[in-house]
Amino acid sequence: MHLKTKQPRKQRRFLHQAPQHLRHKIMSSNLSDALRKEYGFRSLPIRLGDTVTVVRGDHKGHTGKVTVVDNKKYRICVEGLIRKRSDGSEIPIPLHPSKVQIIKLNLDDGWRRKIIERKKSVKSSAQQS
Repeated sequence: MHLKTKQPRKQRRFLHQAPQHLRHKIMSSNLSDALRKEYGFRSLPIRLGDTVTVVRGDHKGHTGKVTVVDNKKYRICVEGLIRKRSDGSEIPIPLHPSKVQIIKLNLDDGWRRKIIERKKSVKSSAQQS
């Protein structure tokens, strides 16, 4: 996923045209210090049900579960972050995943556990050599 260009035009084009399997990886977020020590790696793609805390922007400090993951727009929605419209209806506020930090992982899915084990084994084998 490393881009070979520094040109903003080409970087924007890459993000706009990225296939789904790369979009999922782009939608990654940092792990909290406790999770980082526990698992031994820095970041993981965000999924529904993860508990996150906002670390940048107007809503800094807000904590909640991820309710929506929009890979097309590169945005997530967090439980409790809502905006009121002029007609009184409420809509969720979309955030970029780089602006949040994962504090609790949703491990209900067996695939997620396999990914974590694979990342752990790659990290441990790299440290041994």
